[in-house]
Amino acid sequence: MSERRPFIATYIEASRPHGVLYIGMTSNLYERGHQHRNRAFEGFARRYGCGLLVWYEQFELVTAAIRKEKALKRWNRVWKLELIERTNPEWVDLYPSLCGWAPDPRVKPEDDGEGGVKAFLKRLETGE
Repeated sequence: MSERRPFIATYIEASRPHGVLYIGMTSNLYERGHQHRNRAFEGFARRYGCGLLVWYEQFELVTAAIRKEKALKRWNRVWKLELIERTNPEWVDLYPSLCGWAPDPRVKPEDDGEGGVKAFLKRLETGE
């Protein structure tokens, strides 16, 4: 297995499908996901049991990730649910696939054919 390189991300953790949502940003989503699962820190996510990684977006710059986090926190709940369901309609925990323990549930069978991963990435960009 190849070494996982930390990356900057804005993410949403949920207590359960359509449950309590926690929005955060980190420079290492692998470590932060582990911390959420082990309830390592006191606070909102621990209090409400937010341990399912249901959405994330990678960034090159910390400032861009912070901007996205602040924007998402201003969104109403319906918009947040729509964002999650656009790429993760089953509310599958993305942490196992992020760590390489399971296939990415966001990749559809049609992504394995013509266009492959490029088709998947284009859908993510366009919101299809």
